[in-house]
Amino acid sequence: MSMSQSLPSLREVFANDFRIGAAVNPVTIESQKQLLISHVNSLTAENHMKFEHLQPEEGRFTFDIADRIVDFARSHHMAVRGHTLVWHNQTPDWVFQDGQGHFISRDVLLERMKSHISAVVRRYKGKVYCWDVVNEAVADEGSEWLRSSKWRQIIGDDFIEQAFLCAHEADPDALLFYNDYNECFPKKREKIYTLVKSLRDKGIPIHGIGMQAHWSLTRPSLDEIRAAIERYASLDVVLHITELDVSMFEFHDHRKDLAAPTNEMIERQAERYEQIFTLFKEYRDVIESVTFWGMADDYTGLDYFPVQGRKNWPFLFDEQHEPKSAFWRVASI
Repeated sequence: MSMSQSLPSLREVFANDFRIGAAVNPVTIESQKQLLISHVNSLTAENHMKFEHLQPEEGRFTFDIADRIVDFARSHHMAVRGHTLVWHNQTPDWVFQDGQGHFISRDVLLERMKSHISAVVRRYKGKVYCWDVVNEAVADEGSEWLRSSKWRQIIGDDFIEQAFLCAHEADPDALLFYNDYNECFPKKREKIYTLVKSLRDKGIPIHGIGMQAHWSLTRPSLDEIRAAIERYASLDVVLHITELDVSMFEFHDHRKDLAAPTNEMIERQAERYEQIFTLFKEYRDVIESVTFWGMADDYTGLDYFPVQGRKNWPFLFDEQHEPKSAFWRVASI
């Protein structure tokens, strides 16, 4: 028996608290299969339920890989989070353009958006229990409230509510989320709060907020995380931690000289994960799911962003799928 098979199971450790999930792709559902089966009870497709993967050309849907991920999850009694229906990234140009490359009208884009959402959500009705309907629509900086995306430029601010209404119509039983990053920094937190409150006040079917949780060893502070959880929970919505990783580097640290994390980094990360999960557990009445944006350090999107080609080590398991100090801290909470 390998060490990973004899470990405490994360999903069992937190069975009375929240689901434990991981983002996966066609490679990692094979290469990390044993870790996934042992530790998680929820999966998210890292990329393969995004617009460009599901409908690369108008009317041509490519569900093969998304289907494979859903089938893998169901065969191992895992829930599936759908990610994501409307986003300014990874959406093909054809969605916004006519045959001459000019922007289309509001009505045409609304129809394309609704057609896509309806086709995708209906296909996975009863298999995907929740959706990140709109992803990252809030502006990062300054006084601007919403990001100046093509969705917003062409449809207007109400593209968000239209997306939620359409998703709800396609699957009235699915939980619908707004998902965003930098969700704990006070200025952006208040923008997200205002957006979701405005939708709730209009009676739009939005049931939860996805806190992406792309965090580092020091930021955001625990006080900022706590304040965000309490602020969002005050809207009477469900909270999901949707894309958790703890980078060994601060966002603006572009060093590339490390082939492996230092002992100090490993210890700081262990402390950080212990603090984070202790906080999550404290709020288990409002946090229903905690999903890592990967499973082990052999594959992470942080190897490509924000510094291309720099190795990062953001998870509880190392590149050989062995538990790190952080795993043992989390498993013993």
